[in-house]
Amino acid sequence: MADIRTSLSDALRAALMAAGVDLPAGFSVGLERPARREHGDWSSNAALAIAKGAERNPRELAGELAAWLEENQPEHVAEVSVAGPGFVNFRLAPSWLHGVVADAVAAGVEGYGRQNMGAGRTVIVEFVSANPTGPVHAGHGRGAAYGDAVARLLEWCGYDVQREFYINDRGTQMELYAASLAAVRTGLPVPEDGYNGRYIVDWAAGMPADADSRQWGRERALADQREVLGSMAVEFDAWTSEQSLVDSGAIDDALGALDAAGVSYESEGALWLRSSDHGDDKDRVLIKSDGEYTYLLPDIAYHRDKFERAGSQGSLINVWGADHHGYVARMKAAMAALGCDPAALEVVVTQLVRLERDGEEVRLSKRTGDLIELREVIDEVGADAARFTYLLQSMDTTPTFDLAKAAAQAMENPVFYVQMAHARVCSIAARARAGGVVRQSSDQVDLSVLFHERELEMMRQLSTLGEVIAAAATERAPHRVTTWLRDFAAAVHSFYHDCYVVGSDIPPELTQARLVLIDAARVGLAVGLGTLGVSAPESM
Repeated sequence: MADIRTSLSDALRAALMAAGVDLPAGFSVGLERPARREHGDWSSNAALAIAKGAERNPRELAGELAAWLEENQPEHVAEVSVAGPGFVNFRLAPSWLHGVVADAVAAGVEGYGRQNMGAGRTVIVEFVSANPTGPVHAGHGRGAAYGDAVARLLEWCGYDVQREFYINDRGTQMELYAASLAAVRTGLPVPEDGYNGRYIVDWAAGMPADADSRQWGRERALADQREVLGSMAVEFDAWTSEQSLVDSGAIDDALGALDAAGVSYESEGALWLRSSDHGDDKDRVLIKSDGEYTYLLPDIAYHRDKFERAGSQGSLINVWGADHHGYVARMKAAMAALGCDPAALEVVVTQLVRLERDGEEVRLSKRTGDLIELREVIDEVGADAARFTYLLQSMDTTPTFDLAKAAAQAMENPVFYVQMAHARVCSIAARARAGGVVRQSSDQVDLSVLFHERELEMMRQLSTLGEVIAAAATERAPHRVTTWLRDFAAAVHSFYHDCYVVGSDIPPELTQARLVLIDAARVGLAVGLGTLGVSAPESM
């Protein structure tokens, strides 16, 4: 079925021309869904947008457009009306929703709602990037769920996505971590400012006596991080080491590029970046007076490398923790100084998560002492519930993660509520098959018998999934999909309670149509959950 927006846009353009309006080159007919259902299914501000240039009264022009559209009624349009200062509102017949159902079933879980906004352009999404000095914690879990969901949404919208983990395996923290492992391994006290926690004791016990504590500890931490993130269905295409940038000469190359661009200088024995010339509030140190690199210099080399790999049409998305907020301007300034487009570097800063259990804040892990491990969260609530709960709200909020609620097999648990909707439509289809009802091909089924309000609400919600996915990808807002899923699941549960699919009093043609409808619902739920990295179980 043709996109209803294209049909309405074409009809409005024809109506404008019939009204004698000379459309400027590139004029786009705006269409959006009204905030209130009583205003119809679609609304256009075309009359308002063109009226001034055409020297017309916008409401009068809207009236002309509505009259022409009523007389030359586009397919699926039941009513055209004028609202406010000149909006043209469309109320559609259920037939367009029947086309949505057919489209969803035909496209299936691998295709429904797909977009091609990306057109194959490369996006490198860097997220988590925890220091290899210990386990990933619950705060990392939010960034992991978010970064991977953004990557999935971008892939669904036609981008070539590369997921990347940056390993901060150089500097003071690595030395302290290695010294802590070595000390505990030999029964000595942990150095001042060193690492404590049960995991240090456990890991040190497994470290061979002749091992290089720095290298061994790095690999032990990365193995733990990979395992836990993998249990949450988070995988990376590349793990880029900071130390490898030093070893490969990438940092020296970056220094040469900065010098050639005239954006670095020496002062007080240190090497500085002229970042204030590119939007930063002050210049930044690249190499300290003792010859030690600051954190900024390897990061510049890393981002320069990413820009080269992304290509001229590509872009970078970094998902950083709240403690990196002040770092954004200097990194953009550094990229601008190197001639990269700072607008092609996007940084999403995630806020902290408050963990609660039965209303009480959960503060410390028994294993690590000073943080809650992501492993513990997943063990308690499950990977699906963890991901879904982390994605319920925008990343600029500070949410409360209720462990007891997320673990509950109850409808008050958002992920259970949505997964149960999927399980229910699967169970209806299974019961029909067990009862000997063979579902016909959707193109053989008369969907016009679907006009119950519960059915219409399901179809309306389903029709918006592609738009929601596109908006969630563009805005880097997976929570828009979780919201859609909860709303759509509510429509599915209402249908489940009020509309029987199989029964002696249900006409066979209605049974067939409803079986197609629940298959379309299954597709919509599975697609939505899939873009978030959450499973769609067939039974609960």
